[in-house]
Amino acid sequence: MSDSDSTGSQATTRREFVSSASKGLLGLAAIPTVAKTPAVDPAPALGSQATGTGLIYDTRYLDHILPLRQGETHPERPLRLVRMMEVFAERGLDQELTPLPLTVDPMPSIRAHHTSEHVESVRRIDVTGPVAELAVAGALGAVDAVARGQVKNAFCASRPPGHHANNTGREEGFCFYSNAAIAAQYAQRVHGLERVLIIDWDYHHGNGTQNAFYDDPSVLFFSTHDWQAYPGTGDPSLTGEGEGSGLNINAHLDCGARDVDMLRHWDAKLLSAASDFRPDLVLVSAGFDSRRDDLLGCFELTDDVFRRMTRTAMDLADDHTGGRLVSLLEGGYNVEGSALAAAAHVETLLG
Repeated sequence: MSDSDSTGSQATTRREFVSSASKGLLGLAAIPTVAKTPAVDPAPALGSQATGTGLIYDTRYLDHILPLRQGETHPERPLRLVRMMEVFAERGLDQELTPLPLTVDPMPSIRAHHTSEHVESVRRIDVTGPVAELAVAGALGAVDAVARGQVKNAFCASRPPGHHANNTGREEGFCFYSNAAIAAQYAQRVHGLERVLIIDWDYHHGNGTQNAFYDDPSVLFFSTHDWQAYPGTGDPSLTGEGEGSGLNINAHLDCGARDVDMLRHWDAKLLSAASDFRPDLVLVSAGFDSRRDDLLGCFELTDDVFRRMTRTAMDLADDHTGGRLVSLLEGGYNVEGSALAAAAHVETLLG
């Protein structure tokens, strides 16, 4: 078998695995309107730029374990975070990062985004239900710290991931609650950060995030992904509708895509759109399954491109938001590779 045939076969297997491991097709239920708006906690003026990088991490994130056939290890496993924290310590990053607290009660924000049926279904899942709430709590805690100027930016080493979650009442692509979407709405509602840019560089399309903001003029969503992979969404022709027209940017990369292929989309599609949009906050759905040698992805991206994407995202934040940036861990299933890519990401956030 040729190298190209081998790569194609491997990619097909990965796609089939995610489709079979995720329970059913993704729902497209409408996101409910927020019933009550809390008092706004204004963000500091742009002139008073904060410093430092915050870290969200909680050992309870390790308690969540997805079931799989007997004798097999699920790729979205606690070891992802264990090794990530080890590499951070090996590089001394743990001494430079500022530990951040989780928001005490994330449930009002979860309920503002997801339907009650979805929430109650997830809450019935033993262990995983509470841990999924903690993942949202981490995202909101990071937004609080960045919005209040306690740190300039933050990384959430949390799980389960969130960018596939809709309102089907079950796990979708290893996701339960839409962490990034909930964080964006929280930043708007609680901190008055009106325009949010969400950058998603996961190998898989962030369909849950797209669905949340497809007609919303207050969120610019930019996703690079393999359109042919799970969940089969992310058509580049889908650019938003109504007042959100032009604010949904899907960029497809072929299997085998390299650093230069990724950066070309950033240059051609993101930079001018972000400049016109002028965000008040930048969120990153940081999926490291787009790195080479991932179990469920087939790109050939190196750690260098994660440094460069991070630096560019920081530049956009510096230009428009006073540096406010929150990064949320999404996918990444090669334990060692994801840890190295995350370390490159965090090193860059630290400057």
